[in-house]
Amino acid sequence: MTPPIKVLLVDDQALLRSAFRVLVDSEADMEVVGEAADGGQAVELARANRPDVVLMDIRMPGTDGLAATRMISADPELVDVRVVMLTTFEVDEYVVQSLRAGASGFLGKGAEPDELLSAIRIAAAGEALLSPTATKGLIATFLAQGGSSDAGGPGSAAYSERLAALTGREREVLVLVAGGHSNDEIAERLVVSPLTVKTHVNRAMAKLGARDRAQLVVIAYESGLVRPRVE
Repeated sequence: MTPPIKVLLVDDQALLRSAFRVLVDSEADMEVVGEAADGGQAVELARANRPDVVLMDIRMPGTDGLAATRMISADPELVDVRVVMLTTFEVDEYVVQSLRAGASGFLGKGAEPDELLSAIRIAAAGEALLSPTATKGLIATFLAQGGSSDAGGPGSAAYSERLAALTGREREVLVLVAGGHSNDEIAERLVVSPLTVKTHVNRAMAKLGARDRAQLVVIAYESGLVRPRVE
């Protein structure tokens, strides 16, 4: 029998945590293993309980969700922990920073219950919670912040050597991932199987040191490999 997905709830609003707990615990394939009211407590509970998924509010007093996500992502013992950021808006000023900090994706607080449960399962499976709509919003945020790194900039320099290690097909797949396309959509475009696409994505993640698909999107833009087109 597959063990349930372990979920850690992090939000400074007790009422919201209680609502999430009831929802999560109502599912046979998942369970809440802890609750935290701030980022510092979240990191402690993550280390103690090793959750599969952390639902992390971004804005909290004290240590906020961004700082907590960065600490969890930097801890080698928590490499398998996936963080899903909870935001008031699907795309806000903190989303890019969240993904850079190591979050696997983000979800609006106004999401339907089924969406929240689906997000937990997607993150636990190691996939990135980035819909095409969210990816377009992410690109827009990059543009608002001045776009991707210029050639020779810090982002480009940091990734140029690793990008050079990618095969032509891996680079092609990376560009399509950054465009918000799913594995099935990429497979259709390249006339290959979804499994082949998944293999290319996994190899690109390994070569670039990306935790998941969300990190690939950030790397693609920060490195300058993909440059958003202004409509």
